[in-house]
Amino acid sequence: VQLQASGGGLVQPGGSLRLSCAASGFTLRPYAVGWFRQSSGNEREGVACLSISAGDTVYGDSVKGRFTISRDNTKNIIYLEMNALKPEDADVYYCAAAYSRDYRTPPKNYDYWGQGTLVTVSS
Repeated sequence: VQLQASGGGLVQPGGSLRLSCAASGFTLRPYAVGWFRQSSGNEREGVACLSISAGDTVYGDSVKGRFTISRDNTKNIIYLEMNALKPEDADVYYCAAAYSRDYRTPPKNYDYWGQGTLVTVSS
């Protein structure tokens, strides 16, 4: 049972990246899902969360209007589309899944976490 995040890399300011998170060993269907970011010495920040039905989302204030979270239950994948990237978006991004939880549930209630993928924003 695991989540495998990918898609991180180096991008110039103003550029775009799409992160993916593939689930294996379980189905994402009954899970709320989210993306978080954290680097060494910093607190974990909620980036985007998506409800089980995919009908409700919540975004961190710093990414609203630029990032979009989505899910494909047939492929068992979570996505994070990131546009208009800024240097302050550089971080390690983690995907997570929370079984049968509201999409606003705090990070401590998430059951599975991916290993993190590094996003670097620099010219």
